[in-house]
Amino acid sequence: MTEITRMSPLKYRSIFISDVHLGFKGCQAEFLLDFLAATQCRQLYLVGDIVDLWALRGGLYWPEAHNRVVAAILDKARTGTEVIYVPGNHDEVLRAHLGLDFGRVAVRDEVVHTTADGRRFLVLHGDRFDGVIEHARWLSRLGSHAYDRLLALNAQLSRLQRLLGLRYWSLAGYLKRKVKNAVNYIGDFERVVAEEAVRRALDGMICGHIHHAEMRDIAGVAYCNCGDWVESCTALVEHHDGRLELLRWTDACAESLGDEEGRPAVALARVG
Repeated sequence: MTEITRMSPLKYRSIFISDVHLGFKGCQAEFLLDFLAATQCRQLYLVGDIVDLWALRGGLYWPEAHNRVVAAILDKARTGTEVIYVPGNHDEVLRAHLGLDFGRVAVRDEVVHTTADGRRFLVLHGDRFDGVIEHARWLSRLGSHAYDRLLALNAQLSRLQRLLGLRYWSLAGYLKRKVKNAVNYIGDFERVVAEEAVRRALDGMICGHIHHAEMRDIAGVAYCNCGDWVESCTALVEHHDGRLELLRWTDACAESLGDEEGRPAVALARVG
């Protein structure tokens, strides 16, 4: 893996992040703060579940780092970045305010984003495609309790890794990849999302929701999932030529997970 030292902010045309889950103990807010400080963009898309209102109903958890994430996003909006918030199922209360702007943050149900090379992508959270969420929400909430405990444990492990100077590794992500039902669900979700892009005659879809960063061609359209800031600490970025790339941002470096041109993975050193 090639190492590149960056002495100035990483500049992109657009950045897409989802599933931050502020207010939840599993949120990796410090990594996100580092990412926001080290990057610049014209457009910042918040692709749902930025604030976890489900978790907050179970008890207030809002450390200073979570305040700083909100402040960092609002500061970008004040200094010229176009910020678009597309709510998800954990922050769906904002769907009652679609079409409004709050502190220069536009709240939209979905957005069609046109890349620099002219491609059209539908940007939405993705929960509308999840039959469990859509038709049996009580079952989804019940099933999420064990998963929430796993993510909280994952956050504790992450703090221990930082304390010991170890490279970030996600227990939750590892277990998800090993569970057959989770793997099948991810595959079904990706297929349904791609089918929606085909139905709308779009070039691709950008979403979140399932905490699984991915970028690949499905049925002739580009499927892009931003991932999350609980398990994987990933973001989707658009370069100024329209090329899309997935980044993983952890303690050691910003690691490219690959781009549309099949370029090799690259470790981008932290901004000093």
